[in-house]
Amino acid sequence: MMEWIPIVLVTFKALVLGVGMFFAIKWHYDQGRKEKDYAKEQRAVLLASGKVATIFMLSLLCLGLFTFVIARKFGLDLTFP
Repeated sequence: MMEWIPIVLVTFKALVLGVGMFFAIKWHYDQGRKEKDYAKEQRAVLLASGKVATIFMLSLLCLGLFTFVIARKFGLDLTFP
């Protein structure tokens, strides 16, 4: 009996969070459609999210290169098997 409790609770938690996210997204979508400048706002959001994604990818690339340089400096073996 005890081995079923985590399965039931995790399933319940996932279901509740999924339903909550659905209604949160639906509410925000409905609120956005009510506004007059929907196209302007959508363009601004897409532009901002593109900038954030670009900055994230560049920082990820820099971190990877930094890690590679440090690993080579310490003499770590970086060859694939």
